[in-house]
Amino acid sequence: MMDPVQQEADRLYKAHFGKMVASLLYSFRDIDPETAEDLVHDSFSAALTTWRLQGIPLNPAGWVYKVCRNKTLNQLKKEKRTEALDEHTLAGSAEMRFSESVLDDQSLKLLFACAHPDLSPKVQVVITLKYVANLKVEAIAGSLAMTIDGVDKLLLRARQKIKDEKILLEEPATPALSARLSSVHKVIYLIFNEGYKSSWGTEILREELCEEALLMNKALLDSALGNKETLALHALMLFSSARFRSRFGASGELIDLENQDRTLWNKELIALGSHYLHQSRSDTVSKYHLEASIACLHCMAESFHTTHWKTIAALYAQLLHGTPNPFIALNHAIALYHAGEKSRAFEILHELQRHPFLGQYYLLNTALGKFHHLEGNDAAAKEYLLKAQRQTNFEKEKEFIQKMIDELGDVAGCQLPVTS
Repeated sequence: MMDPVQQEADRLYKAHFGKMVASLLYSFRDIDPETAEDLVHDSFSAALTTWRLQGIPLNPAGWVYKVCRNKTLNQLKKEKRTEALDEHTLAGSAEMRFSESVLDDQSLKLLFACAHPDLSPKVQVVITLKYVANLKVEAIAGSLAMTIDGVDKLLLRARQKIKDEKILLEEPATPALSARLSSVHKVIYLIFNEGYKSSWGTEILREELCEEALLMNKALLDSALGNKETLALHALMLFSSARFRSRFGASGELIDLENQDRTLWNKELIALGSHYLHQSRSDTVSKYHLEASIACLHCMAESFHTTHWKTIAALYAQLLHGTPNPFIALNHAIALYHAGEKSRAFEILHELQRHPFLGQYYLLNTALGKFHHLEGNDAAAKEYLLKAQRQTNFEKEKEFIQKMIDELGDVAGCQLPVTS
């Protein structure tokens, strides 16, 4: 049986490590990311030692956070850098209440702080996913269609830039908040997506990430900062959340969209999503408007086969025009196939096999396997499905693909088309 102290420390580390690092950067001007990470690590080590002797405190997150703050102050005093801490900074850090609920309230401020204009848009997104959403490098790579090595190098350069240029990750003045809203929307969107379809770990669905994204976006809507894009993003997340219960069977097995029990879809969330989508109407159509419209069409369809696939394909084409993205291209191809434009769908899917990330992405080969099966080419279907099975680390996805392979029966192998 796992040590309860270790178990609680692991839970807190998973949920709060990134936010604690971001909060140190937010509260103390002379702390760089690498030092902040070291201080948080030291605080968790202190927690393990102390809690084993004295027991777990009533507010363990607050305990670690307070130790972390004190270690930071001690280090700055030792380095004789306390003069860099003005009265406002010291008062703000001293008055901060250390509770898990307050940490969640801080998330939105941290999002805006990380969306610093001196950092490139990609760096803004990566450091926010790392420190505010507390995502692993593997998950960030999966979310952004990057390699793990690419994310590691980008984080290394970002830490060095923040340190060398003394970039302050602080909440901007009110007039500057609107300029950072687009970056904040993107991060909330990516946090939700990682929760909806995790790219790393053992759980495919991480509802806590989806809930966190919804709460942060609702906080935006409740403030004076939310705009029509915020409303559309909220609608999109609600439509997606409505299908949570139908995505897994009684034994935890994966169920694809075509075979989901639509009576399990949450009608209240769909109605709420429709309300927010209606409220988001604007002369300017954002990617969130388009994706929410696609999600709405899926939720309103009585069945998979009566879905308005031509409209969905057209919306994906519009999305691609404004936001070129390999994941959108994959979904566009799938929609085209179901809309009857099969040749064009296969053409796009084979083009995507040349993409450095999508070529190694299991859903691309799963789609190719399924469509070849539907076209009567089970030999090619099996090759693609076997390849897809090797490309995922999730056991439930491997089992789902194995079921598709079993349904093909005994087929001979074949030589796949050259795609690179």
